[in-house]
Amino acid sequence: MSYRIRADKNISRGFRDFAMSFKANPNSRDFGAVKNENAIKQAVLNLVKTDIGEKPFQYDVGSRVTALLFEPYDVFTGEAIKDEIQSTLDRYEKRIRVTAVNVQDGFDVNSLEVRVQYTIVGERIVKEIDFILERT
Repeated sequence: MSYRIRADKNISRGFRDFAMSFKANPNSRDFGAVKNENAIKQAVLNLVKTDIGEKPFQYDVGSRVTALLFEPYDVFTGEAIKDEIQSTLDRYEKRIRVTAVNVQDGFDVNSLEVRVQYTIVGERIVKEIDFILERT
């Protein structure tokens, strides 16, 4: 009798991560957790907003988005930010496949509105995350 092991990389599973608020769960007195889609959204935001070299012992993790926010904004800077978000997520967030990144400038409020569309590996539904990037 022979057995065949099937390794399918396209099967989605549940994801769990620490909540960034680090507030204790009132029932278990343990750290709070975020699950599944919320864990992925939190990871996407952390990757985009983390500078390269900022994460201890993983100095290559992060993006150049914060540095690009301080460049004079024009079409080329907008494309550079879009490309940086796309490549950062492609490199470090293996749970998703990015389908689109849109960056809109808000000249009135000195901010950029970002929309990332993605699919979770193993699923076909396109999900989005919207966030605002500001100079700080």
